[in-house]
Amino acid sequence: MFVGRDYELKKLNELYYSDNFNFVVMYGRRRVGKTALLSEFCKDKKSIFFIPEEYSNEMALRNFSQSIFKFFKLSGLSNFDTWESAFLFIAERAKDERLVLVIDEFQYLAYSEKNIPSVLQKIIDHYFNDTKLFLILCGSYISFMEKEVLGYKSPLYGRRTAQMEIVPFNFFESRDFFSGTSTENQISIFSIFGGTPQYLISFEPKLDIFDNIREKILDRTSYLYEEPKFLLKQELREPSVYNSILESIACGYTRLNEIATKVVLDSSKAAKYLNTLIELRIVEQLRPEKLAKCSRSSIYRIKDNFFRFWYRFIFENKSLIEQGMVQYVIEEKIKPYLNEYIGLIFEEIAADYLKILNKENKLPFVFERIGKWWGNNPAKKREEEIDIVAYDKNNLIIGECKWQNSKLGMGALTQLIEKGALFDKRNKYYVFFSKCGFDEKVLQFAEDNSNIILFGLGDIESV
Repeated sequence: MFVGRDYELKKLNELYYSDNFNFVVMYGRRRVGKTALLSEFCKDKKSIFFIPEEYSNEMALRNFSQSIFKFFKLSGLSNFDTWESAFLFIAERAKDERLVLVIDEFQYLAYSEKNIPSVLQKIIDHYFNDTKLFLILCGSYISFMEKEVLGYKSPLYGRRTAQMEIVPFNFFESRDFFSGTSTENQISIFSIFGGTPQYLISFEPKLDIFDNIREKILDRTSYLYEEPKFLLKQELREPSVYNSILESIACGYTRLNEIATKVVLDSSKAAKYLNTLIELRIVEQLRPEKLAKCSRSSIYRIKDNFFRFWYRFIFENKSLIEQGMVQYVIEEKIKPYLNEYIGLIFEEIAADYLKILNKENKLPFVFERIGKWWGNNPAKKREEEIDIVAYDKNNLIIGECKWQNSKLGMGALTQLIEKGALFDKRNKYYVFFSKCGFDEKVLQFAEDNSNIILFGLGDIESV
């Protein structure tokens, strides 16, 4: 089943039907659905789809030759002697007829033949540009693709006609994987499995959330049980250090000095490790929006929800799981903290919801920036945090998100209004998101004050 990626497919098809030579660079984390997207794009087109794997150069060239001969229904030919001769053969065949050539996991080919970018640069400049070839280089090593294919020091720099970074789905894009369940369940599922298609298809809709956690994640035979560690071992040389850093972030140590202290590293070394995780799109660095007097310190957050869940609840409890105490882990280590965990992701979903409304011009003004804010409250002599701020030159939205098993009351509303006094904006709007709705006093207050905006799960469901 292929789900989503409508925008990417549309762009690929627009380029394809231009009938000129095109060179597309596609990259993104493993499991994110790049190969599925390319297969969907190629399914009704004449295409050669080559995945080099981790072969020697000779074996890769032999397999590439066989892929070409099989596509053109040729037999009895010797394998090409060089990559250049193979590409020249394709150039000749694509002179007057549209042909798609996909080289997936391109980094493996470049590792086995270091001159392949230079060979391709020469062929593109002197031969491919005069053909109808549609060339796609795809890779899972993001830093490699950005530096060695897209980077200005690469021989291929400036040759691409398009580039696409394929990222995990956000909540609203991921709902097609579990459309038959409630919005509350959808948010819980997304918070646990994230927006990576390969993880989402693991979810079994006939089971409840905790049965899915038990069978799809905590079962030692499930591929998700070791997935984050497995991926880190593939990507990194010191997975144990990165494991410790990710566990620290997942457990609430989000500032550089906190992380460094927790994993016993000096700050400069911790920063280097964090920058590597940022390059891999596993971690992101967040800074407060520049409103009022904001904090100087940034925070780090795990981007992928499944990684976030795994390092929060699985990594530190593996010894219990491997003793067979799975139910104990669910009851004592996960259930009591799950609402708090989902609450942080609910804030991100709420921000994405506001972006949708902003695009549709359904808010009091069109905001130019959106993010979080934390900083000093001089009146109360303490640091404050605000879940969402969205603003332009004169207007400000201040947002609060509550994922709790009770209705949001006046206390939360008045606290947010008090925080609003920190900001010097002409017009201020207070937006509240609540899992369980709002009590009568809040509903009445919102009815009497047009700058109070309330959103429940039903509003999110309607998008």
